Amino acid sequence: LALGIDATAKPASRPKKVASMSDFSDNDEAEDGKKSADGVTMEAPSVVQDPEKRGTLPWYSLFTPSSRAFIYGMQPKAAQNMLDFDFACKREVPSVAGMIYPFAGDHFQKFYWGTNEKLIPVYSSSLKAMKKHKDVEIVVNFASFRSVYESTLELLDLIRKDRDTGANELANIRCIAIIAEGVPESQARAIRDEARELGVVIIGPATVGGIVPGCFRIGNAGGMIDNIIDSKLYRSGSVAYVSRSGGMSNELNNIISREADGVAEGIAIGGDRYPSSTFLDHLLRYEANPKVKFMVLLGEVGGDEEYRVIDAVKSGKIKKPLVAWCVGTCAKIFPYEVQFGHAGALAKGQLETADAKNKAMIEAGIRVPNNFNELSHEINAVYTELLEAGVIKPMVEPPKPIIPMDYQWAKKLGLIRKPANFVSTIVDDRGEELLYAGMPITQVFDQDIGIGGVISLLWFKRRLPNYCCKFLEMILMVTADHGPAVAGGHNTIVTARAGKDLISALVSGLLTIGPRFGGAVDGAAKTFSAAFDKGLSPFEFLEDMRKKKELIPGIGHRVKSLSNPDMRVQILKEFAIKNFPSTEILTFAMSVEKLTTKKKSNLILNVDGCIGSAFV
Repeated sequence: LALGIDATAKPASRPKKVASMSDFSDNDEAEDGKKSADGVTMEAPSVVQDPEKRGTLPWYSLFTPSSRAFIYGMQPKAAQNMLDFDFACKREVPSVAGMIYPFAGDHFQKFYWGTNEKLIPVYSSSLKAMKKHKDVEIVVNFASFRSVYESTLELLDLIRKDRDTGANELANIRCIAIIAEGVPESQARAIRDEARELGVVIIGPATVGGIVPGCFRIGNAGGMIDNIIDSKLYRSGSVAYVSRSGGMSNELNNIISREADGVAEGIAIGGDRYPSSTFLDHLLRYEANPKVKFMVLLGEVGGDEEYRVIDAVKSGKIKKPLVAWCVGTCAKIFPYEVQFGHAGALAKGQLETADAKNKAMIEAGIRVPNNFNELSHEINAVYTELLEAGVIKPMVEPPKPIIPMDYQWAKKLGLIRKPANFVSTIVDDRGEELLYAGMPITQVFDQDIGIGGVISLLWFKRRLPNYCCKFLEMILMVTADHGPAVAGGHNTIVTARAGKDLISALVSGLLTIGPRFGGAVDGAAKTFSAAFDKGLSPFEFLEDMRKKKELIPGIGHRVKSLSNPDMRVQILKEFAIKNFPSTEILTFAMSVEKLTTKKKSNLILNVDGCIGSAFV
């Protein structure tokens, strides 16, 4: 966004060539740096329009108190950390909308929201998640360095296709944080270039993410919840910082909370040599953000990002007070080149040393301390100056939030004991009375919702209209006895006559449920709806099934026919046509019946076919 990219503009087609290491010579890298230093301007759009948004969002703001995110990968601890932060900040809606985990089916994971529990959906694909939650703007990608390239490009491809078609059917992702370290540099640059075309901000790779106190937190940024509280990250301050290191970000959180009025925003761009968003990108956002009164930059040995910041200060693009320090000054005491912890923390020339960068920043007028130990004093000095000048207003400190202790931890400490409870997606017995999908059992009887209403709560997790509940009850009534001629009835009778007990006889009948008995309801629903969705005519559908040599689920009866109709089918059809707002699939199935009965009179729409097509 800070690069002046309009996220609403129709993107260009994606380059077909994937960059390789041979594409990035030293000259190419130097030219790339020159473009970044000279080409970055404040001419970014005033707002980024989001078709599903509550209103407009300033271009300099990546996160709001209503921002929601997907977590890519099975990372329950990171999800719980984000939810604990949300609760401490008194957010109304959890920031985690769902998780994406391609190695399992769709399901739910249970998390804490304060003292209560919430079920967060887990989706097996990015497409499913983005279709279901259109309000999501952020993805925290925990995929490993081996798969993060493919998973990130998949997200970007979905964004591009949705914008190209103008469908607006998917979440409008504006920011992706890539946590993995060790992403190949060619892949990191390819991701960066693709994202810039789409106006998607990438934080990372090799990052812990970032945090906007009182607003939004990426994954594990800010550390454990006690560190969040101690660093006052549950409410906003006036100081924004950017660093490479996630660990040093935590140190900055602590320093700024003690020496100033707290953090307004903090981003760790990541320790790799080619971060997708740079120091300058975020400092320009802070420069435009009226809530940020001064900024802190924590650079390190290696790379040339700090020089781009120096150019921006000299040219007047950055006017707010800036305190900066470049770590790694100890490298000069070694008689050889030192590779520090990050992949990019290695000086490839004199200009990339920490001492050279600190000297250049001083010459540009940036506030640079004598050493890291004095960084806190410099921050306090700037804060005091702005406070006395009235730029920063004194803040009334809110009370510290209380985050409940996890049960397992409290149990280890010997503080509590607790009986077992049962909870699922539909039933919860932890309170004073049983809940069906959130409805107390007393209301179930007071409102007389009936068996159909109970099924709607347990199956569909919500109260369905009365005609739906009535239809469910009618299905139970007409299928209560299938008679002795079906597989389930036959097996049950034979087993009982053999002298087995009631449970054994019942189970032998239930085990026959499948595609030809009982399962025909599902089969009819899937087959008829699939044909209708494809736009097939009844005749084309029959021809297609004939070529496949497949029987049509829901068509045919051993006894009933046109001359001897099944009254159960008549009752259900009449009710559906009279009461349902739409019966497209049922009408299609009835049209198929008109063709099949021309061949043989008993190839009628049977009760399974009627139930299945009406249900859809």
